[in-house]
Amino acid sequence: MKEVERHTVILEERKRVVAEGVRQVDAFTDKEIRADTALGYLVLKGEGLNITDLNLDTGRLVVEGRFQALSYAEEKGTVRRGAGRGLLERLFR
Repeated sequence: MKEVERHTVILEERKRVVAEGVRQVDAFTDKEIRADTALGYLVLKGEGLNITDLNLDTGRLVVEGRFQALSYAEEKGTVRRGAGRGLLERLFR
């Protein structure tokens, strides 16, 4: 059986996200960050987003700002702007 790589996401007071298991950050602006993780493609949306720590050797990503949505897609090609609604977007509407 193939071992699954470890992946965690911690959201702190809707102001800080710490993600482990990040392989690569493909795109980032102050409104959206897209990252390839061990368990899918992670999309963070919000305002004033800023990557404060990125270490691809350890797979750690830390982002600060005001978060509005956090969502996953299985592959990079399935991520579309505005497609679907993330967990945070549904919770904080």
